[in-house]
Amino acid sequence: MKTLFAGVSPVVALVATGSAVLLSVAAACAAAELPPPAQASAQVRDTAAIDAAIASRDRPQADIARDATAKPRELLAFLGVMPGMRVIDLFSAGGYHTELLARAVGVKGQVIAWNNPSYAKFAAKDIATRYEGSRLGNVRQLTTEVDELELAPAALDAALFVMSFHDAYWRPADGSWNRTSPDELLRRVYVALKPGGVVVVQDHVANPGGDTAKVVDELHRIDPEVVRAAFERAGFVFDRASDLLAHPDDDHLQQVFDESIRGRTDQFIYRFRKPNP
Repeated sequence: MKTLFAGVSPVVALVATGSAVLLSVAAACAAAELPPPAQASAQVRDTAAIDAAIASRDRPQADIARDATAKPRELLAFLGVMPGMRVIDLFSAGGYHTELLARAVGVKGQVIAWNNPSYAKFAAKDIATRYEGSRLGNVRQLTTEVDELELAPAALDAALFVMSFHDAYWRPADGSWNRTSPDELLRRVYVALKPGGVVVVQDHVANPGGDTAKVVDELHRIDPEVVRAAFERAGFVFDRASDLLAHPDDDHLQQVFDESIRGRTDQFIYRFRKPNP
């Protein structure tokens, strides 16, 4: 202090020194908040890959029309999709999200498009159109029942359920859907994910209470807390929620296919993570 503030009163010197310290601390904090240059560059590239996937001129027009309500850019960013990743799209149906994932992970990545036989039958026409002419060469189609779903351990970076996890609880009276075990499905996904890997679940909100299978059968909705409990039971850690597709005006009482609410249901988005050892 003597060298820096020679000839200055002790009070002024003390104030100046305090200001300098505060500025140094603020600068350090600001620096800590910024990602390293390589990380920042990767973030830009990742966003660019998602944007390029969405902007591709090779996408079907029906998919492009769906973007406005599906908000795929934000969803894929929430999942953390990056070039080179290996991702599974669970109950992928006709493949709207599968195609976006495939384009975003690029030729060095891979997407598994999994359906059970009932889902594959329901979406057969869309599936055939999606993959005709060897479109999406980095997609591996896989159709099995849950108890036959064989995935390499610790091989996947991420997994995605879009408006489909509730179907693991579906028990239609007409027998059109083979009984599935949500716990067994999540056990297999957990094993297949790398430590630190993530799962994002987007689904239609149901009001709390009631028998889950009955609610799913009647409304095709699910209580978010039922979903969280199932994932935590499987060993996943809840990471974050998003209100991207929240619609507060939805009272959660209508079936999701009802024209009064279709496409505008209140939806939750949860992200779970497989813990590191």
